[in-house]
Order: sequence, then C-alpha cells, then structure tokens
Amino acid sequence: MDYKKAGVDIEAGYQSVELMKKHVKETMRSEVMGGIGGFSGAFSMKAIKDMEEPVLLSGTDGCGTKVKLAFLLDKHDTIGIDAVAMCVNDVACAGGEPLFFLDYIACGKNYPEKIATIVKGVAEGCKQAGAALIGGETAEHPGLMPEDEYDLAGFAVGVADKKDLITGENIKDGDVLVGIASSGVHSNGFSLVRKVFEMTRESLDTYYEELGTTLGEALIAPTIIYVKALKSVKDAGVTVKGCSHITGGGFYENIPRMLPENIHAVVKKDSYEVPAIFKLLQKTGDIAEQMMYNTFNMGLGMVLAIDPADVEKTIAAIEAAGEKAFVVGHCEAGTKGVTLC
Repeated sequence: MDYKKAGVDIEAGYQSVELMKKHVKETMRSEVMGGIGGFSGAFSMKAIKDMEEPVLLSGTDGCGTKVKLAFLLDKHDTIGIDAVAMCVNDVACAGGEPLFFLDYIACGKNYPEKIATIVKGVAEGCKQAGAALIGGETAEHPGLMPEDEYDLAGFAVGVADKKDLITGENIKDGDVLVGIASSGVHSNGFSLVRKVFEMTRESLDTYYEELGTTLGEALIAPTIIYVKALKSVKDAGVTVKGCSHITGGGFYENIPRMLPENIHAVVKKDSYEVPAIFKLLQKTGDIAEQMMYNTFNMGLGMVLAIDPADVEKTIAAIEAAGEKAFVVGHCEAGTKGVTLC
C-alpha cells in the first residue's frame, strides 16, 4: 500500500504546481519576496511606510454552490475570479487596497490541468484587483469528495491609512446612495438558483432571448471586482462615507451594515434597470419580490453613500474605471435600516 493507492497522487500535485506557475507569476508585485513553492508567502511592508497609521484589512470567502455550475458546464477558468472578488471587494469596501491573496482548493482527485485552469482564474482576479497571489494549497480528499468535484476559497489582505477607512460613521441625512452595476448573480444565492432552474447541461445550454445568451453563460458570469472603481472615486477627490458590498442577504442585510444607528437608507427600485436574469429567476421560481431583494444583488454589486455635492464626480469616476453607476436613493434621519420603494 502507498499514498497513491490510498487516493492521493503526490506527483499530480507537483504537476499542478508547475502548470500554475506561469499564471501566478503574472500577479507579482514588487513587494513580493521569494519565489513560488515556499512554506509561506513573504510580502514586504515597504509600501505602507509612508502612511500615518496603516491598518491591515482582511477578507475570506468562497464561491458557495456556484462551483456546482462550473462542474455541470465543465468551465473552470472564471470561478477563481469569483473567489478573489468575494474577498477583495470586502477589503475595498472598507477603503483598503488589496495587497495579496491566497487560495485553497479541496478536490476529490487532483487533475493537474483542471487545477491549473482554476488557478488561472484566481490569477486573473488578482490582476484585476492589483493583488499578488503569493501562496495557496491544493488538497486531495479521496473518499470525502467525489473525484470530479472541488471547492474553492480564498483569503485576502489589504491596507489602508486609518484616516481613509470607510466606516459609515459620518453618513448623514441627505446623503446620496450610488449603486455600481453587477454582472449578474455574482456568487450568492445559488442554492436558490439551483432549485429554480433544472441543473442539467441541456437546460444550461438553452438560449434565452431576454438574456441574449444561454442560461449557463448568464449564471456563470464572474463577479465584478470593484477595486479599481473605488480607487478611481478616491482619486477623484471624493470621500466615500459608507460602502456596502451586496452579497448574501441582498439589500436588507447588507445596506444597513454601513449605516450609523440614526440613519435610514431609502432605495428606489425604479432608479435603474434590474438585469433580465433576475426577472427570469423571479418569474420561473415564483419568488416574492422581497425575497429577491433579500437574497440577490438585483443588479447592484456595491452601494456607496456620498455627499450630494459629489454625485457627478463619483459617477464619472466609476464610469472612467469601466463600470456603470446610478443614483439609487438617499439617506435620512431615522432608525437604522433600509426601505425599498
């Protein structure tokens, strides 16, 4: 008996590392120390030495059951973008610059080409975020997971000067809410999505006129990484008072997270066009509207609270970074929470 007969192929692990090296190298920043393959990733802190009071920010997350969609479509090159996005968007939401990222892949069997393809997506996400992929782990779990399945999670570290942290504490009555468009469902709510739509290759390959694509392509569209858009807003001289990353829990859970106790947010549902994929989801699944807004991002991946005087500059900065933005509501005095009208 040996390790390979027990289900763990060490040689496949070595091959995976070799195949992914070229993708990892593309994410390097000048602060990264050492090469690929060490026991830990080393990152110089020289980039933050000029900050008055540097604060480290961290985020960890996965892609949830969206990975099931990748299995069914046999498409593994973008799920890594989702893993990065879920972590770095949280860091950016607090006003931070993502510095580096580590990934963790658990699989039933290590297929080197598939693992390298997953990491290629992780590297692409890191490039979009400006973060270095400085380490990771691929764990083979024979007997625990089916051979053709995997799970993917990650961990990001970022930094901000304390004075630049986005805390929400200064949001006041009259401030404006600006939403940044999502690419679709992103990486939340897929347990419900998989109950609404038949999860077969035939169903996912079905073309929908209203989507302009197949169902599978619409659902697997990677989560937008908002790091550059938020940096563009900051570089435009705008102070973002509050920022909410619309993930699991939708509007009702996430928007209040950025509010102080004495402020209530009001979001106007007709202030932007809800993407077709959500309309199809609601109609096909006969889902109540409140549940839709309590589960999905409904077309807004980020919501910012800003001073009314900064609205035009904010939208222009977001659009300059390649994203779409809308004025979606306002803040008013009241009990902490959100109203959709």
